[in-house]
Amino acid sequence: MKTKKIIATLLLSFCLYNGYSQSTELYNKVVELDSIFFQAYNNCDLATQAAFYSDSIEFFHDKGGLQTSKKQILADTEKYICGKVTRAVIQGSIEVSPIPGYGAVELGSHTFYNIAQNTTSNPGKFVIIWKNNNGNWSITKVISLH
Repeated sequence: MKTKKIIATLLLSFCLYNGYSQSTELYNKVVELDSIFFQAYNNCDLATQAAFYSDSIEFFHDKGGLQTSKKQILADTEKYICGKVTRAVIQGSIEVSPIPGYGAVELGSHTFYNIAQNTTSNPGKFVIIWKNNNGNWSITKVISLH
């Protein structure tokens, strides 16, 4: 029940702020962060990924459930993603809204390319909650839907 409340709160926050407060500066910053993080994801740069993930990460996945261990997320990435899968954001799909006093919420769509099978997934949706701690941005929550 608590998870549903968190997701509902995040989506409500996005809806309340979307439309009038997506500043170009914030949008560009979050898109840059997304690009850096997923370049590291696509190239198995686990150190960069670790630097982005908050120690209190909550990763909600519609197939894998909730993961709250940064160490396990990175281990799973190394085991199941590295050299096997790459991610591509769908151009123009990213939306960014501020979370006052916290950071920003990023919504968008992406696909995953399976290297071994030479296939691309159907588009999936994602939500990333970014925390801005005096200019140091970290990922505190992820919702990944396929």
